[in-house]
Amino acid sequence: MDLKTYLTTRAAEVDAALDIFLPKAKERPATIHSAMRYCVFSGGKRLRPVLCLAAAEACGGDVENALAPACAVELMHTYSLVHDDLPAMDDDDLRRGRATCHIVYGEGMAVLCGDALLTEAFAVLAQTPVTELYAARDFISELALTGGSRKLIG
Repeated sequence: MDLKTYLTTRAAEVDAALDIFLPKAKERPATIHSAMRYCVFSGGKRLRPVLCLAAAEACGGDVENALAPACAVELMHTYSLVHDDLPAMDDDDLRRGRATCHIVYGEGMAVLCGDALLTEAFAVLAQTPVTELYAARDFISELALTGGSRKLIG
């Protein structure tokens, strides 16, 4: 399989998994779930989660077992973009050619959307199957460290 096909195939798998993991847009409270889906399914390349899947494959792991961590990384990434676009931060009106979350849903809902995506990342990560090498706490502490003040936020 060539690189372009690999990236496209894996990105589609990630999208399908994200669709299952995330609440449906009309599920109550519908506005927040609609905003979350608007942001997550905004047309990104899914490079981060695809790299997670590729790393699992390279180490002899099962791609199916790596889907939850890959999706958790994508949810954290999306949360960071939603918050970064806010008026108090970069004040961007567009992301990937589409109106940003705060433009479509309002600033308060965008803050809540980012918060919900971050929280959902940990809920999705908690669904990672336990392996012989890693316990759930290993996955959780790694995501918390990389998303915290010492890395992403810092």
